[in-house]
Amino acid sequence: MKNIETHLPVLGNGAYLIDTHCHLDMTSYDKDLTEVLERAYAFQIKRIVSIGIDLHSSERAILLARKHRQLSATIGIHPHDVKNTTERDYELLEQLHTKHAKHIVGYGEIGLDYVKNYSPTDKQQHHFAHQLNLASKLNLPVIIHNREADRDTIDILKKSNPLSRGGIMHCFSGDYNFARQVLDLGLLVSIPGIVTFKNATTLHEVVKKIPLDSLVLETDGPFLAPHPYRGKRNEPSFILHTASKVAEIRNISIEEVARQTSLNSEKLFQFNNGKD
Repeated sequence: MKNIETHLPVLGNGAYLIDTHCHLDMTSYDKDLTEVLERAYAFQIKRIVSIGIDLHSSERAILLARKHRQLSATIGIHPHDVKNTTERDYELLEQLHTKHAKHIVGYGEIGLDYVKNYSPTDKQQHHFAHQLNLASKLNLPVIIHNREADRDTIDILKKSNPLSRGGIMHCFSGDYNFARQVLDLGLLVSIPGIVTFKNATTLHEVVKKIPLDSLVLETDGPFLAPHPYRGKRNEPSFILHTASKVAEIRNISIEEVARQTSLNSEKLFQFNNGKD
């Protein structure tokens, strides 16, 4: 822990950060979740969104949000898992929202993944469109997963109900042209720890060119830890390295990055500190 703290950038002037995407329900955090959250809080990570990727994960994210004031939850079914998804699953997700609405700030992680193809492409597309409609019904912003499916992702987003609450293109990995298409749909672009990698030049260009009020930050923990922790378990406090790199690319202070990206996140998610 001391070694981690030694390497973390420090925010000043009352600035704080928000991790818009972390999988805190995963077993990687089972042994030291309290310590992970305490470290995040100590380094001004004010809010963490724990992401649901299936029914069980969504339930776990909600339980964590009920227990820890700095956490909020999302619900949804990841494209890897939609091959076995039934209408009953969606009914249960709606019931979760009805019961725990004040802890649920978004719908997702949903979308398309043409890299691993754990679910057939046609099923991914069907369930993506279906979940976009459900998110609209529940009046929740969407968190979009897209891997090598740019054209289909944009087409389905355009054909679905208007995204009245907006959303996030999670773990953005496209080029500037794709980023412009995402922004035209009213979505935000989420920057992961990959931006700290020297060879992430395409992502560096995106960070430099798009408006700061269109950016949010994420860890995607336990995955994709930034430099200098690449290859290790990621955690919310590491988002400081992501923010620092964004500040370097844009030639502004890390505090300015923190203030604007946090404001963007708060506008989108409309966090509520209430407890059941």
